[in-house]
Amino acid sequence: MGGIVSRLCGEIKLPRMLKVKQHFDPSCIKKDDIPKAVFDELSKPELADAIKPGMRIAVTCGSRGVANIAVITKAITDYVKSKGAHPFVVPAMGSHGGASAEGQKALLASYGVTEESAGCPIHSSMETVSLGKTKDPVYEVRLDKHAAQADGIIAAGRIKPHTDFHGEYESGIMKMLAIGLGKREGADICHQFGFGRMAEMVLLFGKAIIENAPVIMGFGIMENAYSQTYKLAAMPASEIEKREPLLLKEARSRLPFLPFENCDVLVVDRFGKDISGLGMDPNITGASPCTPFVKSCFSANRTVVLDLTRETHGTAMGIGAADVITKRLFDKIDFEASYVNAITSRGIDYVRIPLIADNDRESIQTALRTCIGIDKDNPRIIRITDSVHTETFYISEVLKDEAVKKNLDILERAAGWKFNEEGNLWRDV
Repeated sequence: MGGIVSRLCGEIKLPRMLKVKQHFDPSCIKKDDIPKAVFDELSKPELADAIKPGMRIAVTCGSRGVANIAVITKAITDYVKSKGAHPFVVPAMGSHGGASAEGQKALLASYGVTEESAGCPIHSSMETVSLGKTKDPVYEVRLDKHAAQADGIIAAGRIKPHTDFHGEYESGIMKMLAIGLGKREGADICHQFGFGRMAEMVLLFGKAIIENAPVIMGFGIMENAYSQTYKLAAMPASEIEKREPLLLKEARSRLPFLPFENCDVLVVDRFGKDISGLGMDPNITGASPCTPFVKSCFSANRTVVLDLTRETHGTAMGIGAADVITKRLFDKIDFEASYVNAITSRGIDYVRIPLIADNDRESIQTALRTCIGIDKDNPRIIRITDSVHTETFYISEVLKDEAVKKNLDILERAAGWKFNEEGNLWRDV
């Protein structure tokens, strides 16, 4: 940007930062053990008669960056084959992937889920069919055409707290059915009242789909704070409504977090849909355009986002939660893909563009300069890789004593920011 803005930023001295580490419960299912764990879950007595020889079984796969999703999906399709049935994968991601069949299939491929890896066809389409109406209140229910024509649906999805709303059913099997398999049309209907009523709508539509579509089971995937698979839970369709709230409560206890109540500036290196539905999870960062629907135990005066992940394919849904971004990030935004998401969800606040700074250094300096009511000689700054990876992160020197009291490990001595000659923390390639 140069000129007066660069001079104003240049007046702000950034504090030295030190690297710290916190510890979470590391319990998980090792990658090599996942196929057996999937088979064990699907072989439970209550599911024994769900899949019969010759059946065409649709297996859902979502748009989030779920750990080991390619391995899990293949294990499910292998199990279906072992029962003499014929599996196929259906992208269940509402309007994501630019609301196109090709975009959704490409999104799965970016997570390693292809026809080759899954060992079966992927039927990607934005066409839906009507399943009739919900009960009291009455809305039309839409479902992916291929899933509706299957003999059975295995609704597989990660269960975790949602980024946009809280309730008994958030991200999980019910939402996979209601919005994921609803495609753009179904997602549009579910979102018509905004996120204030989303928990209610997810349950209403999820129940209608279980009652009127060939859903044979739900398959919950749960992760620990290190984004590792730690639990798999298969259940008959009739048990989804009862079991999912219990699994969600358990998943909430496994979320990563920042062990401070607040900071002046939160710097987030990476942002993207592979990390969170809103690019960065407000349950962790506290930065959300969805307030008051999402509450966090952490808050930042200003939030800076430095870059988009490659896997987000330019989608910047949720960037409106940031206060400052870099020009590097802005230049990577695919506005068409981002706006489709925003329009479908009624969340146009999510794609509002924050202040754009020339580089990483000026973005952080701008955020710090515009903080109100802080000790600018000793600013509280936290820098994280993204909202998923909070085991190791950086804090400014003033937070050191607090970190020690919280039993964080100090990994490196305090040092200055390592900006390159372009004012960035890394060179974009």
